[in-house]
Amino acid sequence: MDGSSAGRPGSPAPTRLRALLDSEGLRFVLVGGVNTVFGFGIFALLQSTLGTVVHYLVVLVVAQVVAVLEAYVLQRYVVFRARGRWWRDLVRFSSVYAVAFAVNAAALPLLVEVLHMAVIPAQAVVTAAVALGTFLVHRNFTFRHSRRSAREAVPTATTRGATPQVTALPTAGAPADDTTSPRVAQTDDAAPRSTIRP
Repeated sequence: MDGSSAGRPGSPAPTRLRALLDSEGLRFVLVGGVNTVFGFGIFALLQSTLGTVVHYLVVLVVAQVVAVLEAYVLQRYVVFRARGRWWRDLVRFSSVYAVAFAVNAAALPLLVEVLHMAVIPAQAVVTAAVALGTFLVHRNFTFRHSRRSAREAVPTATTRGATPQVTALPTAGAPADDTTSPRVAQTDDAAPRSTIRP
């Protein structure tokens, strides 16, 4: 087998990749990784540059707003492939992250002030803990109706224009060994056909 078949559209590798990307959970993990790196990167950048003059909770607020907007776009259109009124989903999405932010704002000082962790490692722990619950909440609350609308909008095989196969019967007088005409295989329980002779 030559290596040219690896890049063909019907080759197994692209098919397996498409099957993996059809998994909503896997898409959430991939996009969630991007969101986590992005949000944590914003926080770390602001904390490293402004942390000496601005309280870390203020840095957290700014980083949270930027990260939520970026996460909404990716999770709506990539993870859950939602349709419908984007502003309604944004309100729900923001409410979920408002709760997540409250948990973050309570847990971060606990780790920093009580457990005496450094700010950036403490935020990494909180980020990992909060990310797990948001998937189930977004799946079952934020994008629930929009996901349903998207599924209903996907055409089935019949509506995409698939035509049923019609098997033509042999015409009268056709040779018995004519292999060019399609035939209907007769099963054991099929009713015998009557032959009309001229």
